[in-house]
Amino acid sequence: MTSSVELTLLIVYALSFYLFIIHRSLQIARDHYAKLYGLRSGWIFHRFNDVSDAQWRNFRGNLMILTLVFGIFTLVATSCRKYGLKAKGMSVVWLMVSLVYLAYLHGACVLYILSIASANFLLVKIYGRTKFVFLLWIFNLTFLICNRVYEGYPFSLFGQNWAYLDNYRGTFRWHICFNFVILRMISFGYDYRWANYSNRFDKEKHIQRCNNCSLGRTCYQLLQERSLENGKFSFTIYLCYLIYAPLYIAGPIVSFNAFASQLDTPQKTHSLKKVVWYGLRWVFSLMLMESMTHFFYYNAFAISGTWKYLSPLDIFIIGYGVLNFMWLKFFLLWRYFRFWSLINGIEAPENMPRCINNCYNLESFWRNWHASFNKWLVRYMYIPLGGTQTKLLNVWVIFTFVAVWHDLEWKLLSWAWLTCIFFIPEMIVKSTTNTLKVESSVGKFLYRELSAVAGAVTITCLMVANLVGFVIGSSGINWLLSKFLQKEGLPTLGGMFITFYIGTKLMFHISDAKKKHIHSR
Repeated sequence: MTSSVELTLLIVYALSFYLFIIHRSLQIARDHYAKLYGLRSGWIFHRFNDVSDAQWRNFRGNLMILTLVFGIFTLVATSCRKYGLKAKGMSVVWLMVSLVYLAYLHGACVLYILSIASANFLLVKIYGRTKFVFLLWIFNLTFLICNRVYEGYPFSLFGQNWAYLDNYRGTFRWHICFNFVILRMISFGYDYRWANYSNRFDKEKHIQRCNNCSLGRTCYQLLQERSLENGKFSFTIYLCYLIYAPLYIAGPIVSFNAFASQLDTPQKTHSLKKVVWYGLRWVFSLMLMESMTHFFYYNAFAISGTWKYLSPLDIFIIGYGVLNFMWLKFFLLWRYFRFWSLINGIEAPENMPRCINNCYNLESFWRNWHASFNKWLVRYMYIPLGGTQTKLLNVWVIFTFVAVWHDLEWKLLSWAWLTCIFFIPEMIVKSTTNTLKVESSVGKFLYRELSAVAGAVTITCLMVANLVGFVIGSSGINWLLSKFLQKEGLPTLGGMFITFYIGTKLMFHISDAKKKHIHSR
């Protein structure tokens, strides 16, 4: 079978699959909507709207006020830049505006944020030139855990004289956002330490190889890797970095080096035209999300527990839909905040640069989900822990940290350890195949087919791990297995595997087309 014929058949199957999913999803929603929680009156054709996800509900409900706040923020910042303000001057302006923003979000709890951040700054400045990495991690992990255990510390803990401040805790729980602040505090500590040692990054060599930097623009990698002068590690710039308004609530996560580098010169990688187009694409994605929540109710099925009483086929459709809902939700959240950061001249890494339906192995999935967090983990955990030399051990430490960073829940630890279990065979197979060179056409064909089978297995494992971690919990594994391993569920399981196998082969064609496009440029 020629490549073009195979591609045509794959596309026909994919279109048929999605048409079936859409048709069946509409039927399930129509038949069961009366039993679902979290549905409210919508604006599309008088249908109910699924707002069962608290994170999406809060974001969608506050979208107008957020846009107004960031519009004012942008106006102030742009006006100040016209007066020639650079690093320290701009950091003071952004710090003042961001503090007003934080006062609205957290009220009196801003005191907790400033106190912990100040203590971390002193720790870095006092011990940063010595072997202080252990202290940095102990300090930040302690607050990461204690913030959750004590639910943001009621002021009444410190005596009745402080109890009245509990009436002024703002509109948003500060300790939820503080997880991102902890990542920034660790970034500041490492970047300050590395600035005092010889930098192995070859700037000239990078500029020659990088398409952006060779054209006079500055890419994110260069911003992150080059060392800063000591003056950039001031308390004002540090605090501005921690609470920079556009990226404060949800990221994307930017390293201290990259952030401080852009205070003097705003990002030049993305032109105004590109930023505007980026915003328009976001609006289109928002309309896609509104259509999904008005017609399919995937998350409401999961929240209500109603999907447990459906057939294995319908359970697969709801599970698949929930994962796509989660992807689109985070896509919209992260790109909204990154859009405002770009307008203000600060480039952050793009989260979710690739669609969830275009990932067929764990490594590419993780790199293309919370991509900025992945970059942070590689820079501040994976490489310091030994990199590829200790990769099989690193994944356990890193994913356990990721689970604890998200929340103190057993289902997240189950997700982390399941991911590690699935990750290890993939790493071993990948390491083995890299040492083998397939030359014959038959060998290449077999290798591609086996890779497609492996991709189908991996996608199944990814679905299970993420449903366990973010929907059904570890206690739901037995229920999930019982549904699909019984006589009624086996045909659905077989159909899932065939679909994922075909989907993986389609992803291979997409990857090949991208490679050809790059080589032709």
